[in-house]
Amino acid sequence: MLSERLNTILENLDTWSFPALAEDMPHGDMPGDKVIISDALIPHAQTLFRLVIREMQAEGDEKYVISIFGGSGSGKSVTTSLLTYYLNQAGIRTYAMSGDNYPRRIPEYNDAERVSIFRSEGLKGLVREGLYSKDVQTVLSDLWRRETDSDPKEAEQNSWLKTYQKYGREGLRGYLGEDKEQDYAQVNEILAAFKQGSEKIWMKRMGRTEDARWYDEVDFSDTDVLLLEWTHSGAPQVENVDISICLRSTPEETKAYRLFRARDNGADSPFVTMVLEIEQEKLDRRMESADIILAKDGKVLRPTYE
Repeated sequence: MLSERLNTILENLDTWSFPALAEDMPHGDMPGDKVIISDALIPHAQTLFRLVIREMQAEGDEKYVISIFGGSGSGKSVTTSLLTYYLNQAGIRTYAMSGDNYPRRIPEYNDAERVSIFRSEGLKGLVREGLYSKDVQTVLSDLWRRETDSDPKEAEQNSWLKTYQKYGREGLRGYLGEDKEQDYAQVNEILAAFKQGSEKIWMKRMGRTEDARWYDEVDFSDTDVLLLEWTHSGAPQVENVDISICLRSTPEETKAYRLFRARDNGADSPFVTMVLEIEQEKLDRRMESADIILAKDGKVLRPTYE
């Protein structure tokens, strides 16, 4: 039984010998995702392994859902791969699920929706505050063309732009990481089915083009842990999580990582910077309810017994 295995591991946890890493390291189920193991994150994952074992033993269940959340530069993917590997090697059968398969739109369309919301709410704010005019629209059209309407520096020359940006930002805050953007209901169905002991579950796959959507049937009959790795897995909308882990990073670290990865166009644009700031605000609030918090430097911020 899993509980017996956990007790055995716990008895030897302080001197636990971690296996050498395999060449074919596991990773999440996001199509096309490539994980390059960073040596710097290996001790972080080993720390999390010890913390997770203690938390699981305290919970006393036979099926566990563990969430790992944090910003883009926090090391979620690599840490998840390492933790999944260590748990499996210890005899705790673990499946890594990527929440990036569950937005309502592919990245290209979602990026466009974010911009549309920002501009639409910004315009409505100008009208509401009595600041809109044809001259204002002329300036805005030029800012839209140059994609600088979200840049605070532009407001130094056009004071009304502060109002536009304020309302646009509030509109984005009501969209980013919320039900309008992410399909929490489907994620919850999967987590509930796993906890209830379903042996086979259809798992969504989502690439970066509109036609790259499908489902794979995954056998969970032997799985002890479903590990959900996702920026939003710490959101209050996510249900049936037994242990939540926050990998804390700063907005500066997130931005640097996005630039290094060069996966997204305009990673250093004013608009993306604003999106990251809003997401960080939400992550900071969600971090308050996490069971385990690990800083970028590997320091354990919660729990305090480590």
